Amino acid sequence: MEETDVILLWGSNARETHPIFFHHVLKAVRRGAKLYVIDPRRTASAAWADGWLGLEVGSDIALANGVARVILDEHLENRSFIERATSGLDAYRDHVLTHYPLDRVTRDTHVSGDLIRRMARDYATADRAMICWTLGITEHHDAVDNVLGLINLALLTGHVGRRASGLNPLRGQNNVQGGGDMGALPHKLPGFQDVENDEIRARYDALWGATVPPKKGWHLTEMFEAMDHRQLRALYVIGENPAQSEADATRTMRLLRGLEHLVVQDIVMTKTAEMADVVLPASASWCESEGTVTNSERRVQRVRGVLSPPGDARDDIDILVAIGKRLGRDLGITSAREAWDEMRSLSPLHGGMTYERLEAHGGLQWPCPTEDHPGASFLHGRLWADPVVGPRAPFHVVEQSGPVDKLDSDYPLRLTTGRRLESFNTGVQSGGFQSPLHRGESLDLHPDDAASLRVADGETVRIVSRRGSVVAPARFDTSLRPGTVFMTFHFPDHVETNLLTIDAWDPKSGTAEFKASAVRVEKIDARSP
Repeated sequence: MEETDVILLWGSNARETHPIFFHHVLKAVRRGAKLYVIDPRRTASAAWADGWLGLEVGSDIALANGVARVILDEHLENRSFIERATSGLDAYRDHVLTHYPLDRVTRDTHVSGDLIRRMARDYATADRAMICWTLGITEHHDAVDNVLGLINLALLTGHVGRRASGLNPLRGQNNVQGGGDMGALPHKLPGFQDVENDEIRARYDALWGATVPPKKGWHLTEMFEAMDHRQLRALYVIGENPAQSEADATRTMRLLRGLEHLVVQDIVMTKTAEMADVVLPASASWCESEGTVTNSERRVQRVRGVLSPPGDARDDIDILVAIGKRLGRDLGITSAREAWDEMRSLSPLHGGMTYERLEAHGGLQWPCPTEDHPGASFLHGRLWADPVVGPRAPFHVVEQSGPVDKLDSDYPLRLTTGRRLESFNTGVQSGGFQSPLHRGESLDLHPDDAASLRVADGETVRIVSRRGSVVAPARFDTSLRPGTVFMTFHFPDHVETNLLTIDAWDPKSGTAEFKASAVRVEKIDARSP
């Protein structure tokens, strides 16, 4: 990161959500790197930026295609890289040149053409450049297409597969990367191996002495769809609080209450746990468990327990092994190390990562297939081989569609959601401590919007969407564009923001569109009793 010349921070307020990462961004900026922040809000991260592109919520594809249009018009693409390592350029180029003239892009995004041109030129001509993003890109109904739009830019310029130059999806929680690596996905086995691949699945069948289902399962959003159709009637929840974290909370609670059996395994009594038929108290993995953790740069590190779980709490592995025995299946695991060694015997990405090597090196980055492999500091270097090793990287044609929840005269404001520095998700953990930064939930809005609504700073107002309503104090915020309002999920016991959000979701990823709901704001005293 500190060697990078241009950084595009897209849909991420990393200054507050990823402060350690942002420290490295600032080191690069102080060295002379250019930083562009692409976000509907002028966030704390934008204070250090060479340019803030305050785009309309949900217009990321239009902006990405607009940047590509400038690069193609000015012949700034990396032609040798494209010819050797990519496929599908002709269709992508024709789509961008035909449908995304810069005047359309500025109209759709509300970002000036001059600023788009400047960012496009700096990104394309940099020796090393990086695009980083978070949930501002992925919590939309077209989340995967948003990401593909950014990947297109990296392929167009050759900013991929080299040190300090690439694409970086910043994870929103500790060990999210590790969860995916270990197969906590409905279509993947550990090491991102396809569950529908007969040859791969046979290796697991042989080791486990059981048959792995040959078809992919449901992701989280599909589970709720299945609950709605009575296809899913029992749920086992580990370390998640869907009662307060899912979009359209009214529907979510109805579906959870309709389950025949609900089991929750967690370290605290969440709102979801309060609804459960069985609660299994678990250990805090960061200080009471043995195992590994994987960060956003794919670095696997050891975790060591320094405390014993309190009371009846038990380690997650102990709980799962005990349940397996109650169900008539001995998992054959007595420790985290045994589970890890079994996993790496089946996952080529992790084959060389023994506990001894992880400890000796302070962690290793996958892929690390053998015990003499040093690990990989970056991915996709194969694209620079001549001829390229393996399949070419494809361009994808992506089309701007805008949010599902449309604005109209009844719901004229765009609500977007996010996090604050000192708080985390539904506040189950961060809400339990005192902080001078805690100020409770608010509706943040631009003073111009407040003036048109005749709302005073601090006045309690009602926020209404097509799904429900909540009451919260108004807070003036000049970092917002007029027409856009902001709330968090951190204080659901006081203001349940997810009563407002829409459960429209991306069919490719299953992610709900938390970032774009249509709302109106009402003065409390203006409503009839």
